[in-house]
Amino acid sequence: MGPQSILFIINKYSGTGFRADVEGKIIDTCAQAGKECEIQYTQHRGHATELAQQAARNGCPLVFAMGGDGTINEAARGLVHSSTALGILPKGSGNGLARHLGIPLAFAQALQLVARHRIETIDSFLINGHLSVNVSGIGFDGHVASLFGHRSKRGLIGYTKLVLQEYRTFREFDITLHGDGHTLTRSAFVVALANSSQFGNNVRVAPLASVQDQLIDVCVVRKMPLRDAPFFLTRLFNGTAHQSAYTETISAQQITIGTREALPFHVDGEPLPPQKTWEVVVQPRSLRVVLPALSQKKI
Repeated sequence: MGPQSILFIINKYSGTGFRADVEGKIIDTCAQAGKECEIQYTQHRGHATELAQQAARNGCPLVFAMGGDGTINEAARGLVHSSTALGILPKGSGNGLARHLGIPLAFAQALQLVARHRIETIDSFLINGHLSVNVSGIGFDGHVASLFGHRSKRGLIGYTKLVLQEYRTFREFDITLHGDGHTLTRSAFVVALANSSQFGNNVRVAPLASVQDQLIDVCVVRKMPLRDAPFFLTRLFNGTAHQSAYTETISAQQITIGTREALPFHVDGEPLPPQKTWEVVVQPRSLRVVLPALSQKKI
């Protein structure tokens, strides 16, 4: 890879399947734009990080990652704090960061970013040393992420069924939260740590979050009676979750969260072993990303 090349990192197994014509369309699009390209397929967990790191070391200006939020996170790990920009070709079940950034979900449209785009620098954050670029969470969503990761069927319908199945038995927990000099004690069902506004599928747990404000929105969500769940779900989709009586949002740059018992958590949808303490630190303007050239969307 050289300074005029574009690397495409593809996870064949994200989303609903892989189409054989993808490679040809990438090659044709790059040829029309006068760009050289290289295509690599991920072979194992962490491979996208290795490929992205190597491209950045070689001075490659653009790396496009094709996959879901997990693949995007892996590629970002290899590019954070570098001059190489990350492009996203959404192919996951949620595509949270892509949706927040206004990147087209259709492959053909997203691929046009090769020829016409602008580059912005966004924040990322570390949670117990793990890079997050979108939304991470502690509690019920971490529990569901762990179960969902072992299922062969993905997508919003499968995720919703799993949520309904597990909702009754998962209990609230007590947290102590220290953020930028303030201390709070709360009961919570979900603690969402949001760089962007949504988990994916336009489920916006932090509708006011920005990837450029150098803050993390910590959204503490209480467990609610099932009769109120449909109304809260509506708020998640229409961008008013922060106005719910069951939600409290605190914004901070440096956050410590502690619980009495070890709890499941996830980083950009990828489950990690339960913990009792989480250290969250913002990394301001640490990742360059490719956006539609004419987009006026606030990020």
